[in-house]
Amino acid sequence: MGGRPSSPLDKQQQQYLKGQVDTLLRNFLPCYRGQLAASVLRQISRELGPQESARCQLLHSKKLPRVREHRGPLTQLWGHPPQWQPSFCVLRGDGCLEWFSHREEYENGDRPLGSTTLTGYTVLTSQREYLCLLDALCPDSSRDHTQEEPDPLLEMPVSFPLFLQHPFRQHLCFSAATGEAQPRQPEESRGGMGGHLGVAPSVLQRSQAPAACAFLDAIRLYRQQHGQFGNDDVTLGSDAEVLTSVLIQELLPALRAQTLPGLRGAGRARAWAWTKLLDAVHAAVLAGATAGLRAFQPEKEELLAALEKTIRPDVDQMLLLRARVASRLKAEVQGPLESCLRGKVDAQLPRITQTLLSTVEAELAAVRTLLTQGMDRLFRLLRGSSSSTQLRKEVYSFGEMPWDPELMQICYREAKRSRGQLGQLAALFGFFGIQSLVFGAQDLAQQLMADVVTTFLQLADQCLTRTLDCDQATQQLEKVRGRVLKKFQSDSSSARRTFIHSWLLCIFLPFVLSQLEPSCKAELLKFEGDVLAVGSPALTIEGIYEDVVRGFLLQRINRELKKALGARNISCILDDCSEEPWDQAEAGAQQGRGPDVPFKARSAYAGRKAA
Repeated sequence: MGGRPSSPLDKQQQQYLKGQVDTLLRNFLPCYRGQLAASVLRQISRELGPQESARCQLLHSKKLPRVREHRGPLTQLWGHPPQWQPSFCVLRGDGCLEWFSHREEYENGDRPLGSTTLTGYTVLTSQREYLCLLDALCPDSSRDHTQEEPDPLLEMPVSFPLFLQHPFRQHLCFSAATGEAQPRQPEESRGGMGGHLGVAPSVLQRSQAPAACAFLDAIRLYRQQHGQFGNDDVTLGSDAEVLTSVLIQELLPALRAQTLPGLRGAGRARAWAWTKLLDAVHAAVLAGATAGLRAFQPEKEELLAALEKTIRPDVDQMLLLRARVASRLKAEVQGPLESCLRGKVDAQLPRITQTLLSTVEAELAAVRTLLTQGMDRLFRLLRGSSSSTQLRKEVYSFGEMPWDPELMQICYREAKRSRGQLGQLAALFGFFGIQSLVFGAQDLAQQLMADVVTTFLQLADQCLTRTLDCDQATQQLEKVRGRVLKKFQSDSSSARRTFIHSWLLCIFLPFVLSQLEPSCKAELLKFEGDVLAVGSPALTIEGIYEDVVRGFLLQRINRELKKALGARNISCILDDCSEEPWDQAEAGAQQGRGPDVPFKARSAYAGRKAA
């Protein structure tokens, strides 16, 4: 994979990457098909099981947040050769960033100079931190970076830099005119310009659809087959982006060995050139992965429909066999598994649990504070002599709170505070998905905020009428606030437990599986015949084995959660997080949704006027 990083990949390089993508798809798609079958079986088993009444007390919003577009001027490092030049940037609501030479080009509908989807990027606002990152990309022990001549590539024309870094793509370097445009918490920003630049949300990881869950399970199993048991942030993004990151991770050692010696320049300039080459590789692999998954789409839809028809009639027999095999497997693996848990997991499980708990509790406290402040503003306006227009404006602002990136930073920053400590603890078990964990915590805050806003607005609509005067309307809303905050307390407590439980599984399960790999993998051959006799891809001995290991680990996790949270309402944990893996709450981030019930400000104001 030689070639100049400043030039497009030649035909030979493109053909090589195409071959690598084809090989990846040939190896991955059979695993994906198997997980689609397992996912359908899991879904049907849940449908046929006992249906418990919903515990959530808050109303769940049904609308997605309104797509927003942020735009504005920034100074950007671009061009050939690259120079710091003014640019006009536009961040679409879907996380796609475009940049133009001037505002007029955007307004005239011209093609942008460049564009990228921000999924997987992180933002740095320290030039020193970014230079250290470049030094680590292409370490050169023969040079002293402190003695290097100033590199115009990285000279900052202003004092407020914004560096967007991606592990497999070219870096994007911006600077803002003032500190006001900088992100206060850049890694957690939810999209926008300057203060809104950040990482695009990932719909795939939020989805609970069988196909999405099957894809992520297939990625995890594919990587385990290649000796990669630990979780990291490679699964952020769309399905094609995830596949691209997986393949580039595999190719990275060879790419480094074959290309780095031939790169022009030295030091940080050489590192910058390396990111340009990676960007070209990423674009080529992404195009191939996208085409491959698109071609598989019709087969996937037919397969899901066929699986539904074939699995549902035999689901009882399949689940019974699964239970029998699992019971026999428990006896085989219990000894080494308990030894692993006692020797490796038990010592760190309390510390990681407490760190997750303190993180989530601080974030939920910030959510409650924002909510009460928003309600207080509404009440002050209602009691005062403000105009109907002003009250409606405040009601609209209250309804938009979950989707206000700057306001939600107050909550989001709490998820970042323990990032370093949690990362150090989890790294002991091969878990490097701290960014995904932080996003999950932020989505949890946004979800609860949206649910409270929706519930408050709907209950307010029900109690406010034109016949109420100002004092009566205020009294009714005070009652609504009390009810909503009680519901929030209940739902946030349940969400906190589920979140901690899910991420403890994500941290420890891959590690335990990797530790048991040498001793227990061979034992699975004894049971393979029983599973194969069913003749369905929905049941595999590897899947049953993993469920057994998960069950033992869940016992430890539930016991630790009981200690950390106390015995009060601990039955909710055991109900939501059963030792039967298919009954447990799924791991992953929760998706925020926007308010869908309007607050009738006119009713409240009409009551005030009547008074």
